[in-house]
Amino acid sequence: MRSPRAETFTRVIDAVFACNGGFLAAGDALTSPVGLTAAQWQVLGFLEDGAATAAEVARRRGLRRQSVQETVNRLLRNGMLKRSPNPGDARAPLLSLTRRARAAMAELGAAQVAWAEELAAEVSPEDLEVTLRTLQRLRELAVRPRL
Repeated sequence: MRSPRAETFTRVIDAVFACNGGFLAAGDALTSPVGLTAAQWQVLGFLEDGAATAAEVARRRGLRRQSVQETVNRLLRNGMLKRSPNPGDARAPLLSLTRRARAAMAELGAAQVAWAEELAAEVSPEDLEVTLRTLQRLRELAVRPRL
């Protein structure tokens, strides 16, 4: 039999999964006018800060490398990303945004801000801060090596 804490933790995980599904659906709705998916938006958003490898994107976003690579391949085919040599690892090219991707991200920016403002208005700032700290801590624990 599970402890009440473990039971609550399991309910938190279920809620996070459901929330993630809702965020992906909302992301798909936001990105469809510019011809992207939420998954593609996630990759492009990470690369807005500078070039990175597919493995770096996957690691920092907490995604499977294979899934990110599939998304990267689609973005390369669609002219949203470009590859450049990686001085640190010749087998893992650096990925960066094209002008087309930057234009799409700029267009998405305003829609994302409006969506975030609308949703955030429904939750207290204190609850948002507690949720953020809690999710960050759970992420740290989830990726921590187990003995």
